[in-house]
Amino acid sequence: MEYPSFMQNAISAFQAGGPWMIAIAVALAISIAFTLERFLRLFFQYNVDGTSFMFEVQKYILANDLDGAIRLCNGAGKAALPKVLKAGLQRASRDETQIQNAIDAASLEMIPKLERRLSYLALIANIAVLLGLLGTVTGLIKSFAAIALADPAQRQAILSAGISEAMNATAFGLVTAIFTMVVHSVLSNKANKILEELDEFGVKLLDLLSARKYRQTSQKSD
Repeated sequence: MEYPSFMQNAISAFQAGGPWMIAIAVALAISIAFTLERFLRLFFQYNVDGTSFMFEVQKYILANDLDGAIRLCNGAGKAALPKVLKAGLQRASRDETQIQNAIDAASLEMIPKLERRLSYLALIANIAVLLGLLGTVTGLIKSFAAIALADPAQRQAILSAGISEAMNATAFGLVTAIFTMVVHSVLSNKANKILEELDEFGVKLLDLLSARKYRQTSQKSD
């Protein structure tokens, strides 16, 4: 006996789920598009090994080669941490307040870039659940309305079709919502990790530049 494939079952369930399946499918497509875009940004474009990168920057600062540290940051592309560190390095000759302000300004500039579209994923998850419930309600309403007018021989088939529509819409909505909630959590955690690195290594950079300035002042006084 030949069993239907997973794809055939999925197509049959989609067709049985009624018109709300199309709306849920659109929500899933938008969720996947946002997920791919955010994944590429957060895990590749904006991401860098913070500890290793800060170690390289520290070596340049201890060698009193700020230009080398800035070149290192320029070579990191659009990564978030190098941009923030570069802002501080370019103000290395200023006082601590100005360095801190430059680091804070660069960090604030990166926050919306890191968190962009993440709130939409949470919204899509909620919408998918509600669309699934709406499909359930409309499917049951359609079934009971049809049963009242149908002859007894057709009632079982009509009720079965209506329940199938209701359950398939609910299942598809829940699958879409679960997928979207999981990726929203993963991407939000990654964005928060990058933001924490900006704060941590921004403070370390300020400490290194302050220590460098203190050494230079001590050497001049000697």
